[in-house]
Amino acid sequence: QVQLVESGGGLVQAGGSLRLSCAASGFTLDYYNIGWFRQAPGKEREGVSCISASDGSTYYADSVKGRFTISKDNTKNSMYLQMNNLKPEETAVYHCARLDSSCGSGEIRYDYWGQGTQVTVSS
Repeated sequence: QVQLVESGGGLVQAGGSLRLSCAASGFTLDYYNIGWFRQAPGKEREGVSCISASDGSTYYADSVKGRFTISKDNTKNSMYLQMNNLKPEETAVYHCARLDSSCGSGEIRYDYWGQGTQVTVSS
C-alpha cells in the first residue's frame, strides 16, 4: 500500500524558513520521479519541485527557484523540501507526491500523494 506522510509545516513570518519532510512507504522512492505540489484555498494545484529518478535532476517552479531545495534520502525512503525566504502568497497546503510522468514534462501527473502539511506565511 503506497503511503506518503508529510510533516514540518507551520506558521512562519515572511522571510522565514521551513523544512518539510515526507516519509514514503509501500514503494521504493528512488525508483520513481517524486516531488512536491501546493494548493491554496480557491486556487489550482501548483507543482513546486520534483526529482527525476533516472539521473537525480531537480526541477523547480520559476516562482521558487533559488529559494527552495528538494532532496531525498534513499536510506530513509524520504524526501524533503527546504523553503527559504518564504512569502505570504506561498501560504498553502503542501503535498509530497509520486509522479506518473517525467519531471520536466509540460504536464506533470501525480498518481499518489499525501494528506499534506499546512504552511502559513504571515506578513
